Amino acid sequence: MKIHETPVNLLIADSQFLITESLKFILQGEGRFRIVKVVSEKNELIEALEPGNISMLIIDYSLVDIGGISELREIKIRFPDLKILVISNSISKSELHELNGSGIINIILKTADKEELLEAVNCTLKGKKYYSNELLDLLFEVSEKKSPADDTGQLTISEIEIVRLISEGLTTKEIASRKFISFHTVISHRKNIFRKLGVTSVSELIMYSIKAGWLNIIEYHI
Repeated sequence: MKIHETPVNLLIADSQFLITESLKFILQGEGRFRIVKVVSEKNELIEALEPGNISMLIIDYSLVDIGGISELREIKIRFPDLKILVISNSISKSELHELNGSGIINIILKTADKEELLEAVNCTLKGKKYYSNELLDLLFEVSEKKSPADDTGQLTISEIEIVRLISEGLTTKEIASRKFISFHTVISHRKNIFRKLGVTSVSELIMYSIKAGWLNIIEYHI
């Protein structure tokens, strides 16, 4: 006779409805996890953590009413046994290093698929480090020729590759096929790229990329 394990109590702190509902659906569907509560305000977050029955906090600190990474560090200190998994739409290199400096070593992007999410959750509970591949690019990127635009744009290696594919005229579907990622992941990357670089069209993106040295100017006629 199989003995049923006690579900692991999780707390989600995020204000994006579709994200929180997806997390609840995926994690509770595993049968090993119980979502105790979903919060988006600091007072709700602290109140939910006070009883001490939460094993892990899944949080997008940029979308919760707390004072960023510094206050997240304080929460970690106040609840030392609490495991923390940070999820985010986008994280800059400086934010990533600040999180690491705060002892927060489990970070994934919201473009993660189900398998990556579950792996990240399991690693977090076991006290092992876990980062999305795009974030590993930031942590261990190889020194290459850089222009001021590289530092300003804060694009990852994967995002620069997608920029090149967009500039080649590939559609979102074609890029997804080429990169072996989902259609929606490409859309998310594209939005992040445009936001980071402050461009609003493909032509602006190409101009920016040529100036940054990501594209060969001989291939384009401006």
